[in-house]
Amino acid sequence: MEMDLTKLQRKLIAAARADVPSDRVPYAFEKRIMAQLKALPPVDGWALWGGALWRAAVPCVAVMLTLGVWALVVSWDGAGLAENGAMDLEGTLLANVEHVEQLDRMVGTW
Repeated sequence: MEMDLTKLQRKLIAAARADVPSDRVPYAFEKRIMAQLKALPPVDGWALWGGALWRAAVPCVAVMLTLGVWALVVSWDGAGLAENGAMDLEGTLLANVEHVEQLDRMVGTW
């Protein structure tokens, strides 16, 4: 029982064209729609933001851990991480002092 698809399509289109839709709206249609809309809970913007931030927390923690491990692996040179970090901190803190001393020498020569 194989049916010709083009013949079936023609019959369906002919049936659809023969059935003219009514211009009449069902009784109290707009009231039923408005009642359904009022029954919906209001959209809570804070809940939407909170949900989005909680979903974003997991990838952020994963990126933080990945970069932390990468920083440890790259900075490890066998001398010890604490000593290396202390030298970096000292250089960072004293860089400004050296810069100010150079500026004082330059101003003093004018």
